[in-house]
Amino acid sequence: MAITDGPGTYILLLALHGDSLIQIGRLGALPFRAGYYLYVGSALNGLRQRLARHLRATKRLHWHIDYLLQRAQVVEVWYHLGPERYECAWARALAQLPTLSPCDKPFGASDCSCRTHLFYSAERPSWEQYRSIIHPLDGSERPC
Repeated sequence: MAITDGPGTYILLLALHGDSLIQIGRLGALPFRAGYYLYVGSALNGLRQRLARHLRATKRLHWHIDYLLQRAQVVEVWYHLGPERYECAWARALAQLPTLSPCDKPFGASDCSCRTHLFYSAERPSWEQYRSIIHPLDGSERPC
């Protein structure tokens, strides 16, 4: 992944191949359906380092997403380079889409007022489907 260093906001597209009950830190054991998940995050201290951490197989379990990544695999990463924090705006936009189901718990959203930063889809989402809601569309956001 050739992402220049700097701040950014991202969406991890994850695939979970079987129904699972996964312990997610203090959220407890949560049921996850087989399918695809979109996780929205930000990395204002370095997008490249954050994404590299998410993609590592071995790491200290810290964030909610770390627990899910023990069972799900990253299929794509959609991102925007820049110092603006779009994480909550993107999560609110995804929550409005009838094609996605928001997680019932505040997954990835314990430090903000969002309901969740994790969304489920039975079918694989595509960048083209969701690109129009990821703003700003200035050419700096892209899938990899």
